[in-house]
Amino acid sequence: MRDDPRTLVSTDWLAKHIDDPDLRILDASWYMPDAGRDPRAEYDAAHIPGARFFDIDEISDQRSDLPHMAPPVEKFVSRMRALGVGDGHQVVVYDGAGLFSAARVWWLFRLMGKTDVAVLDGGLPKWQAEGRNVEDMAPIVRDRHMTVSRQNALVRDVTQVAAAQKLAEPQILDARAPERFRGEAPEPRPGLRAGHIPGSKNLPFTQLLNDDGTMKDTDGLRAAFESAGIDLDRPVITTCGSGVTAAVLALGLARLGHADWSLYDGSWSEWGAYEDMPVATGHA
Repeated sequence: MRDDPRTLVSTDWLAKHIDDPDLRILDASWYMPDAGRDPRAEYDAAHIPGARFFDIDEISDQRSDLPHMAPPVEKFVSRMRALGVGDGHQVVVYDGAGLFSAARVWWLFRLMGKTDVAVLDGGLPKWQAEGRNVEDMAPIVRDRHMTVSRQNALVRDVTQVAAAQKLAEPQILDARAPERFRGEAPEPRPGLRAGHIPGSKNLPFTQLLNDDGTMKDTDGLRAAFESAGIDLDRPVITTCGSGVTAAVLALGLARLGHADWSLYDGSWSEWGAYEDMPVATGHA
């Protein structure tokens, strides 16, 4: 794998740089409600040395009824300063699933104009499988100033996605499992219709991953996007259930050097709840 501190780094890269004074490691573990896992408790029991816990549900816009929407700039800055993350830091984000929710936090940093951020390929499972050290003590945190510049082009709201759906531009790509996309399986959140945004394509985020939970190489990524019917020369909006695995697709596009992508933050939690939004079922 080619290490890139702006997209994805290996466990070897992190082990080599773990004592760098300007490295900050974030545990961004998050799980679906039916997973039966407590990410904070797991962090308290064992995390990569020096890691801080990034609470995706708390570091969000809690004025919204939708789950973990991107927080206001001021809240993001406040929470990052409290975690000791600021200007001049290289950030590495991981999660306890391998490569799942960490990509959401990678996208959130990019949304805030911070580009020195990467996801740990394979996450905590790969780190532990290699016999590397973990600890149960939270690090000593010192406040660090952070300057942000929100990049609005990286996020889309329901109005913008509705326009894209009508015009078939940009392409809309859904990271959910095929059964959910086709409307054959119920949504995990109550009150949502089953199906997908008409005209959207389906690429389950797991198809970007190898069997060990690491991300495929560029040839494998390109093949996955193209097999889903995506033209990599055109813009893409990624979506999913609540904006988490859509970020895995965004990370994959970034690995390919595709710059014209954005993420639908509300995703199906928003679209599927609005009765006036069209819904399609079956294959794309």
